[in-house]
Amino acid sequence: MDSTTIEEARSTSYIEARLAAKDDPQYASSNYTIPIIDISPSFSSSLSSRQSVADQIRSACTNTGFFYITSHGVPLSSRETILTQAERFFNTLSRQQKEELHIKKSELGLGWEPSEYTSIAGDVETKEGFNFGYEAKMDKSGGDGKYRNLDGSEENKNMWPGEEDLPGFREGVGEYYGAVLDLARHLFRLFALSLSLPETHFDHMTTHPGGIARLMYYPAPKSSALPSPPMTSESPDAKSEQIGLGAHSDYECFTLLLSSAVPGLEILLPSGHWHIANPPPNSFIVNVADFMMRWTNGVYKSTIHRVVNRGRETRYSVPFFFSVNYDEVVETLPTCLKEGEKSRYKPIRAGEYILERLKVTTKDGAGFYGNEDVF
Repeated sequence: MDSTTIEEARSTSYIEARLAAKDDPQYASSNYTIPIIDISPSFSSSLSSRQSVADQIRSACTNTGFFYITSHGVPLSSRETILTQAERFFNTLSRQQKEELHIKKSELGLGWEPSEYTSIAGDVETKEGFNFGYEAKMDKSGGDGKYRNLDGSEENKNMWPGEEDLPGFREGVGEYYGAVLDLARHLFRLFALSLSLPETHFDHMTTHPGGIARLMYYPAPKSSALPSPPMTSESPDAKSEQIGLGAHSDYECFTLLLSSAVPGLEILLPSGHWHIANPPPNSFIVNVADFMMRWTNGVYKSTIHRVVNRGRETRYSVPFFFSVNYDEVVETLPTCLKEGEKSRYKPIRAGEYILERLKVTTKDGAGFYGNEDVF
């Protein structure tokens, strides 16, 4: 692996600086809103209509790093199906059946991820996950036949429950994956326009794109961790709160998040407060991730967030982490550098960066495969 990529992936300076932010009333939750962007004009044949949506995306990326999108074209049936599949996976399969899919059997972190096996920020996390990646047959474009895994290998390394154990699971998951992959490619063109680039600028980087998706389960918190109603948009500072997923930034280009109605996602504000995201119905949450921050030299910031289930029911969510082809190099765009300005970020290899970031979520940072003694 490239030593610079490893060094950059293991650096914690960015997240430590963000977590150390000082209180600033300007950024209190009462002054903070997450934009809602109706992207229906972006499907128009009119460039000016597409550009108008891209301009809204740019404003969101430079101000909040998060935004909601509506009128996105992913069918309600697909969205309902994937949340149902998540519920089925975590509640229907036995512990033994899940163990057969344990991520310790995968060198890429794919499969079933129990709460005690990984921690993204060193917290004791309550989450449980099922992780899977790109397959050409789930890609409506068919791909270009050149897909490689995070480690450069070629074979399909997803682990799926047997059809006899969860009938229709893989088909339902694949249908959703294809729909959200199409949406991600569409959004990437809007990101290009938002940076005053030709909208096809990134197209050659997404012919066999990385795209890890996760089915996530966050159990209802114990009664002692529940906030007293009414719940505000700013999370309480409670020592008893149960961390579902610790504070982190995402690794790839951007994330598309679908969730059940139970609140959980919290965004770190520049004030140091946590803002509870409450997405409108039928929307996706979109957030900037590390690659986009590096391309823009920090103009678009990879936003720090976490998950704390503050509802009274189980929370299910499905994040889709959209990446470029894993064999691409990510380096700052010349158009995002002023004359004489140097990039703050070194070039990195996409797949290797993500794999290294995933490895450090295990206790000893050695990775997943054969790692029996974590947490």
